[in-house]
Amino acid sequence: MKIICIGRNYSDHAKELGNAIGKTPLFFLKPDTALLAKRMPFFLPDFSNEVHHEVELVVKINRVGKHIEEQFAHKYYSEISLGVDFTARDVQQVCKEKGHPWEIAKAFDGSAPVGRFISKQQFDLNNLSFSLYKNDEQVQTGNTKEMIFSVDQIIAYISKFITLKKGDLIFTGTPSGVAKVEKNDHLKAFIDQECLLDVKVR
Repeated sequence: MKIICIGRNYSDHAKELGNAIGKTPLFFLKPDTALLAKRMPFFLPDFSNEVHHEVELVVKINRVGKHIEEQFAHKYYSEISLGVDFTARDVQQVCKEKGHPWEIAKAFDGSAPVGRFISKQQFDLNNLSFSLYKNDEQVQTGNTKEMIFSVDQIIAYISKFITLKKGDLIFTGTPSGVAKVEKNDHLKAFIDQECLLDVKVR
């Protein structure tokens, strides 16, 4: 399986980091070692002093697909969850300044915890609210209606370049409010009032 992450998919987040908004989705990959085992804490890496949380809606691909048309993209996933795209922001900035890829800032071990998956059937994925709490204080909130590119548009675009396979995960972008995490922080991610992800920082 592979983890595909969409960047700059909420205009407020792009603005808070001073990034331009593209005309097509921006995506990058994380390895399966970026997943965090259930009930395991996230350990801050020793190569960064500024790891940020980025909560995102995650969809799980349920069938093989290539060159998927947008109108059929909804058939390629049936479950959703929330994940955190942990980002070593200081390392990422250096990469950007040098014109290098971001992988060392995005794809390190444990950098993609994903919560419990639930059926998408009970939700309107074009108007879905989600949030992240840090130490019981809401720090990020978003709604999929604010996405620049919808889930179906993202799937159609990615599949032009990469064959999607059963079990692949797509992180669909983060809203504004990203910020540094510290040792002993406690993160919880919710869709509506349902907690899907619970991660402690060590």
